[in-house]
Amino acid sequence: MRFRGMMKRFVIVFSALLLFCSCSKPVDNLKIISFNIRYNSWNNIDGDNGWPHRKAAVVKMILEEHPAAIGLQEALIDQLQYLDSCLPEYRRIGVGRDDGEEAGEFMAIYYDTSRLSADLSLCNTLWLSETPWEASKGWDAACYRTVTCAFFTDKRSGRSFSYFNTHLDHVGKVARAESAKYIAQLVDESEGFPVILGGDMNSTIDDTIFNAFYKSGLQDARTMTDRTSNAITYNAFGGCDQSGNGTEGKVIDHFFVKDAGVESFRTLDGDYGVPYISDHYPIEVVVRLK
Repeated sequence: MRFRGMMKRFVIVFSALLLFCSCSKPVDNLKIISFNIRYNSWNNIDGDNGWPHRKAAVVKMILEEHPAAIGLQEALIDQLQYLDSCLPEYRRIGVGRDDGEEAGEFMAIYYDTSRLSADLSLCNTLWLSETPWEASKGWDAACYRTVTCAFFTDKRSGRSFSYFNTHLDHVGKVARAESAKYIAQLVDESEGFPVILGGDMNSTIDDTIFNAFYKSGLQDARTMTDRTSNAITYNAFGGCDQSGNGTEGKVIDHFFVKDAGVESFRTLDGDYGVPYISDHYPIEVVVRLK
């Protein structure tokens, strides 16, 4: 009886230790957000949905969700300077698409310096055109389009990965297809490391342009987990409902992942203090690096 009592106490203590160890083990999952922030229009075409009315709510969203990294599309320099002042723990990568400095929209990547370290020698903004190393418009695109590339190391796990943030053209069909092919080449060059690719693709997931991504080993993050969302991402500031009815309501913002697991995928359509923090909802993926 004494032996059985001792064994019972041992099992209880050992189980408690296991529980403590599992609870105290650092969580290595990484949360990444992609967000078309909607540019700050000089003539206030968005009225009550203009940047001055949304900017505090955008910061609230970032602070509440606290991603390891967030890729922005359409951000102008004044918007980024505001975010810089509100997010001191984050650093920014990326340049303006019009001149490679501060003009035009940025495909900016912010990263939490307490969680990630960046190899800045491997971080670039490239143009989606026939001349990717200089500010240029590609194929039949209506605008200059870019992809910002970053290489990060997770300070918790020591694992490294590539992150690509982009915004494909909204008009040029050839430009979207050729841009996808070029980004797939960049993914191929990241062989040996996990890849996360996110952005406003201006295409629904059934578009054949994504075949280039699949050939490079990328997978649609929405399909890689049961904890997922297929809600619309372009909301037109309320011009359409969650089923996509109304003005152009579509699922056009996507994450693709290679050599990493996906724990969850969310469309961030919650309340951050204003009806809409942009004409797009942010999307969020939680990944597990392999």
